Amino acid sequence: MLAHEIDYTIHGEEMQCVEVELDPNESVIAEAGGLMMMESQIEMATIFGDGSGRDNSLLGKLFSAGKRVLTGESLFLTTYTNRSNQKKKATFASPYPGKIIPVNLVEMQGKLICQKDAFLCAAKGVSIEIEFQKRIGAGLFGGEGFIMERLEGDGFAFLHAGGTVIEKVLLPGEILKVDTGCIVAFTGTVHYDIEFVGGIRNTLFGGEGVFFATLKGPGKVWIQSLPFSRLADRIIASAPRMGGKRKGEGSILGGLGDLLDGDNRF
Repeated sequence: MLAHEIDYTIHGEEMQCVEVELDPNESVIAEAGGLMMMESQIEMATIFGDGSGRDNSLLGKLFSAGKRVLTGESLFLTTYTNRSNQKKKATFASPYPGKIIPVNLVEMQGKLICQKDAFLCAAKGVSIEIEFQKRIGAGLFGGEGFIMERLEGDGFAFLHAGGTVIEKVLLPGEILKVDTGCIVAFTGTVHYDIEFVGGIRNTLFGGEGVFFATLKGPGKVWIQSLPFSRLADRIIASAPRMGGKRKGEGSILGGLGDLLDGDNRF
């Protein structure tokens, strides 16, 4: 194996964290800001690129870091290496309510496509690349743009998704239609495209957007019930507006409306 072999334990339900156990000289890579805690004698280092070690030249590292910027991620990753002669643990936390998904890339034929902000951490040796959507329609309307992340290697990677996560295995030719924001990841054998919802009433009043994502088997897919973009929209819609007024204040019900909906601030 090229990637380090790591053991792990996932804790929690709604706000999960993953505890990674490192043998001496084993390492895990993670996005900046993902660490929750770590034991002593674990060495933290900020690196260019993805930490896979496939191209250690300066040009290769710069190119790898530049590709990460295209996905909206930081130029840097952080490695955590056990420098002691005993097992040590490092823990990484979810950024918002949801589930952590452990994926053994060996079982995925060494390749997994995921949304841009799904990656949490992985065994050192896993390559984090970019995946361009070859079809213009899928890139423009697929919810993730032209660029997604591609994880390659033979180690464990950990993804994070919002709400509840459903894992489905698609048979050859089987098609699953999904809201464009609800896709977390899919294996490299799955064909990804978009489909117009169709119908004037469905388009204007259906409330589900103009396009579906279509996933065609064979392969495995992961679907989330609460995309972060949907959660953020709800929070923004409920937040106080400028001047301290909430959405709905000043309506005909006035303070009575606030009392009925649970806002008792007078």
